[in-house]
Amino acid sequence: MNIHQVLFDYADQPLSTSVLLALFKGYKRPYDKIMDLVEKGYLIQLRRGLYITTDKVSSKSPEPFLLANHLYGPSYVSIDAAMYYRGLIPERTFEISNATIKTSAKFQIQNTVYSYVHLPVAYYPIGIESVELAENQNVLMASAEKSVCDKIITTTGINLRSKKQAMGFLVDDLRIEKDRLREFNLREMLTWLPAAPKQESLKNFIEAVAEL
Repeated sequence: MNIHQVLFDYADQPLSTSVLLALFKGYKRPYDKIMDLVEKGYLIQLRRGLYITTDKVSSKSPEPFLLANHLYGPSYVSIDAAMYYRGLIPERTFEISNATIKTSAKFQIQNTVYSYVHLPVAYYPIGIESVELAENQNVLMASAEKSVCDKIITTTGINLRSKKQAMGFLVDDLRIEKDRLREFNLREMLTWLPAAPKQESLKNFIEAVAEL
């Protein structure tokens, strides 16, 4: 078996132990082969059960957002990371923020911090989109509208008690351009309210944008 070629074909994807065991099923001890490849620098173990290839195999690698989906799941990229990706906020974020139905968590992998914040099960699946970042690399990410809603919901101390306060938070604090806010699908956002935390804050957010 040509190990290099086998791994090369998967260089742009995170690899679970089950996938690697299937790839190396021809070996008498496939798990030992995985550990051998880690020791020889062909694989990096990100956490228990998850690996990526190194530049010894290929210059290709999974996008950080794709790693975020796999590191701790179910999850999707959201909040500041999604808002920046979608061009809503001007500052690049160096922490990749995510939403999950599991307990909130934080990991540091290869000098990148991945944070995960808990959301209620009923609200969690709303507004998630599949985004193609590169060939064969599709990532679960919040829509523009959902990323801002998640920001409001998960930021401690943020309670938008009026339309004026909501607009101040969106434009002055987050620095979202009003033209971008006008693009938001408010009709769809209204359908999210029954399942959402901080319903008053989100309602004021929607009504403030509707008046632009």
